[in-house]
Amino acid sequence: MSNKWKNIKKKCYTKEDIISISKDWKKQGTVVFSNGCFDILHPGHIHYLSKAAELGDKLIIGLNSDQSVSVLKGPTRPYNNENDRQIMLASLDFVNAVVLFDQETPIDLITQIKPDFLVKGGDYAIDQIVGNKIVKENGGKVVSLDFLSGYSTSLLIDKIQNGQN
Repeated sequence: MSNKWKNIKKKCYTKEDIISISKDWKKQGTVVFSNGCFDILHPGHIHYLSKAAELGDKLIIGLNSDQSVSVLKGPTRPYNNENDRQIMLASLDFVNAVVLFDQETPIDLITQIKPDFLVKGGDYAIDQIVGNKIVKENGGKVVSLDFLSGYSTSLLIDKIQNGQN
């Protein structure tokens, strides 16, 4: 196993481990948390996550498990399994940690991590972002970042299904 692959795998955490390490990270700097399904990774995701990473020192991504993606998106999803999605996100140099969660929302993770920044994409109003009250009550900020125009998983799925480039 190559060193680069080992380094990517090291960024894939269990819930218990990320809760513990995030406490140390918060003592050393600013922790940013975002979450999603990230079923088919595309440039819109990369743009949004890179902007999220710029807000702090460490970026933690809560990743919906296969089970929770199916509940949210339907029985044909996800297209990529949780292990593959976790590895793809962990391979991004600006991502420090990826942790799976089985619930429909990452409220448990947010409650325990108490990030300095909670970030979602521009299709969410601040008051709609799960965990916004917890983060604000703990002195953190909630941010809704603009999307990169023309990119979404739904658009990409439509293109694939319609045989478009």
